[in-house]
Amino acid sequence: MSESKLAGQFFDAAIGLLERVRDEEGARIAEAGTVIAEAVAAGHRLFAFGAGHSSLPAQDVVYRAGGLALMNFLAVPGTAGVDVMPATLGSALERVDGLAGAVLDSSPASEGDVLVVISLSGRNALPVEMAMNARALGLKVIGVTSVAYATETKSRHVSGTFLKDHCDIVLDSKIAVGDAELTADGIDAPFAPASTVVTSAIMQAVMAAAAGELAARGVEPPLLRSGNVDGGHEWNGRVMREYGDRIFFRH
Repeated sequence: MSESKLAGQFFDAAIGLLERVRDEEGARIAEAGTVIAEAVAAGHRLFAFGAGHSSLPAQDVVYRAGGLALMNFLAVPGTAGVDVMPATLGSALERVDGLAGAVLDSSPASEGDVLVVISLSGRNALPVEMAMNARALGLKVIGVTSVAYATETKSRHVSGTFLKDHCDIVLDSKIAVGDAELTADGIDAPFAPASTVVTSAIMQAVMAAAAGELAARGVEPPLLRSGNVDGGHEWNGRVMREYGDRIFFRH
């Protein structure tokens, strides 16, 4: 099989998943956008969390040109990237009981805020406890996960539950267990994961829905512009001054 054919198959697989999510999750994505818009309009804060590669879609909506300035990354040290050494430590930390509570207790998150928890499998202690503890604090929790894992794998949390069991809204990425879209003769393991593409698209769709809902309510969405276009820095400076008490990625 030619390399170009495999590349094309990956694009087809990713497009198919995006179409499924658009058609099957559209109503819940709109609902999530409304929850975020309501929090913004009411003066609350927005947070996104993900560990390992699930942190990438969370980071993609923070301090983002064309994105909501109020979205903050809720960082758990050692879990947000492959720069931690060894990289396997990040995976191990996802299974540590109590870590989520410690992070939330020392964060600015409080009642009425919104937390988006992203976890492909939703089975590890960290995302499960993050959602549980956030709801106990009075936050609205939006979970972005593959629901298939809840029926095809076992939870690693002591409760036996998954992320999806502790969310106000669940957005299903439709990613198959194992997160690999392709197989081929001569290649022993499945390959070509699509979860980052699909989950990032879900996050941007939610942000778009939130911006539209804010506009419909007569509230100007606090959006950032690219710093690489004329006037971008001035625009962003104004937005950050106006909403500075809800933005935690700046001094």
